[in-house]
Amino acid sequence: MSTYFKSLKNDLPASIIVFLVAVPLCLGIALASGAPLFSGIIAGIVGGIVCGALSGSQLGVSGPAAGLAVIVLTAIQDLGAFETFLLAVVFAGVFQFILGVLKAGIIGYYFPDSVIKGMLAGIGVIIFLKQIPHAFGYDKNHEGSLAFVQNDGHNTFSQFYYMLESITPAALIISSVSLFILILWEQKFMKNIKLFKMIQGPLVVVALGIILNLVFAGSNMALSSDQVVSLPVADSIAGFFNLFTFPDFTQWNNPQVYTVAITIAIVASLETLLCLEATDKLDPQKRVSPANKELRAQGVGNLISGLIGGLPITQVIVRSSTNIQSGGKTKMSAIMHGVILLGSAMLIPAVLNLIPLSSLAAILILVGYKLAKPALFKSMYKTGWTNFIPFIITIVAIVFTDLLMGIGIGMAVAIFFVLYENYRKPFFFEQDQELGESGNFTLKLSEDVTFLNKANIQRALQIIPENSTVTIDASKSINIHHDVIEIIEEFEINAQSKKITVNIIEREQKGITNSPMAILENTVKDFNLEPEMAN
Repeated sequence: MSTYFKSLKNDLPASIIVFLVAVPLCLGIALASGAPLFSGIIAGIVGGIVCGALSGSQLGVSGPAAGLAVIVLTAIQDLGAFETFLLAVVFAGVFQFILGVLKAGIIGYYFPDSVIKGMLAGIGVIIFLKQIPHAFGYDKNHEGSLAFVQNDGHNTFSQFYYMLESITPAALIISSVSLFILILWEQKFMKNIKLFKMIQGPLVVVALGIILNLVFAGSNMALSSDQVVSLPVADSIAGFFNLFTFPDFTQWNNPQVYTVAITIAIVASLETLLCLEATDKLDPQKRVSPANKELRAQGVGNLISGLIGGLPITQVIVRSSTNIQSGGKTKMSAIMHGVILLGSAMLIPAVLNLIPLSSLAAILILVGYKLAKPALFKSMYKTGWTNFIPFIITIVAIVFTDLLMGIGIGMAVAIFFVLYENYRKPFFFEQDQELGESGNFTLKLSEDVTFLNKANIQRALQIIPENSTVTIDASKSINIHHDVIEIIEEFEINAQSKKITVNIIEREQKGITNSPMAILENTVKDFNLEPEMAN
């Protein structure tokens, strides 16, 4: 606990910036989901306070996710009422918690580094592209959209054409000045000034945006209502609580509710695990967050969100990366952003509604640039084509489809390269004379030989000439697929007719095997472990 309080000087400013970014995102995702606008705010509050407190992630921020918007929109229409949909969210939370108990979080560790970094860069590119129209005052597409095809019928690139026909001078002035301030704040000489270390650039940008909005008000340059934050305003504290909605428990026996709940639980869990992995990679301290604990935290969060009228929750990379880049150190920044969101929605919604979207666009443009900066592309290129190609394809797929589809395409490409490398390098083939002449040949099998390696190994054995000596070295192999063992056994029999001498160097103690128990026994012996310790 003392660690959290020691980091308050970093976490408090970061929480305010995350809160400012979260407000329009929560509203925009609710709008895209066909749900009441306040349901997005509820999800943001619960994601911050509940998930933040229960999560093991120090820098992850949870809230409503753009990736679930289409699922939510369809589910509300299919179920016929928002209250029925809320019951599905409650059950989704229960299912998600069970997934955490069953330790399903291990799934997240199977996503390769190239895909995770591609996801981060892809989201960075999308944020950058999607916020440019808002910076020019073209706000037809809602905040929080990550899909290529937009709700206004345009796409990520075609909107630039319509943007140029609808430039708002006031919005352009605000975003330009805001970007200048943010870039200035990033300069080394500014960071050396103690005052500017205490006051974050995004806070200055938002304050200036409100001032300029008030200055332009009443003139022909005034911002319209869709160019500023539009938080629902209650007449009183009692009116604020009337904005909450409760699930319809009479629909507990509706099978459609459970279908929607399972869908939300699976998709939300997958998106959470991906964002958790990505957030850990962005963490300057490289802390590793417990995935199963995160699933349980998200499950409780969705249960509570559904009970009080909120959208489904996941850990979200836009807010998480904003938190990291704003200097957040511990989970207190995520919790406090939820507390600030609750207090502001309850007490000062009218003040929040003065914030221009062009100010927030400038903040997010810089966030997007940092996620997809050129240095990342250079470092990934240096790792080789087998990492760089899945990285690039993941980015392109995310930009031209949506987050989950893009990750799926990136994973397929990454798996292809894994299989290709596995197919290409199942063994090392050595010989002391040219093929075609009798001599000594050595076939060294790799650590893991799968059925995908059958063709290559069989081809190598077939080209060995008569009157040769062949050594099949399996001493380093931990797992050899049964099909490959059969090929070797058949080759031993066939070699007799070709007068080929076959020597097999077996794995120590157990020889060639793909038996898990045999491997465990060998591991115990190799490391001089007691059986109890191995278990």
